[in-house]
Amino acid sequence: MTADPYQTRVSSVETLLPRPDPVVFGEHGPLEPEQLKRYDTDGYLVLEELFDRQVVGEALGELEHLVALEGNREDPRFIWEPGSTQLKSIFEIHRISEFFRRLIGDTRLTGRAAQILGSEVYVHQTRVNLKPGFDGTDFYWHSDFETWHAEDGMPTPRALSVVLALTENLPINGPLMVIPGSHRTFVSCTGETPEANYRTSLVRQEIGLPSQQTLSRLAELGGVVQCLARPGTAIVFDSNLMHGSTGNITPFPRQSLFVVFNSVENALSEPFSAPARRPEFLAARDFTPLG
Repeated sequence: MTADPYQTRVSSVETLLPRPDPVVFGEHGPLEPEQLKRYDTDGYLVLEELFDRQVVGEALGELEHLVALEGNREDPRFIWEPGSTQLKSIFEIHRISEFFRRLIGDTRLTGRAAQILGSEVYVHQTRVNLKPGFDGTDFYWHSDFETWHAEDGMPTPRALSVVLALTENLPINGPLMVIPGSHRTFVSCTGETPEANYRTSLVRQEIGLPSQQTLSRLAELGGVVQCLARPGTAIVFDSNLMHGSTGNITPFPRQSLFVVFNSVENALSEPFSAPARRPEFLAARDFTPLG
């Protein structure tokens, strides 16, 4: 059996490991060679106003409808801000909403994902983060792949996220922040994964987080960039890129659609460092490629 090059949550010592896998797997597609090169180097791309205001308006209208649905307090896919009546996130939104299912399958998203990943892709996870005004809490620095590997059984970081801005992502309302180049270093985190860790981590993640010393080292090498975006702009970033966001104490919500595309050649196995699989609304096990 081949040794796991991305071991994490198995030691009391944090380790920084060079990424053995490529970042960009494909060549031909809608992205220009210079964009692919930038993605390979930095780990992310900002695609200005990929969708027009009409699509964004329809998305916001559908989101308003979903927020008002009766019974969403009992639905585990609806995550609430701590001690608040404000929604934090809605997961598996492409299963809840036909509009978002069609939007997520748009070739403007799937074509770029397939080009970067060099294969057909399927949806690993979807959600809307609402980051409400005044109550929007922070998302601490983390690598998504560390969690997906440890808790979902994703073998390698051959996956990416697309963040579609539905409102203005301003410097003041908690925009996505990234550390360019950090996707080429895998941070093997300390500690063990508690049973059903997702129940608390969706509200505030505490397991699988890098130390301040490691974050400082990565930031010294790559800096920290705020991904500001007008509505309709898409931010594409590698699954191992270190990212986070501050809280939002302004009146202006920061609402964004998140879609995680995984290569069909990188389908999930059993969790590498967790006692059991997470629910399918967090880690889909239908590996059917998107048309």
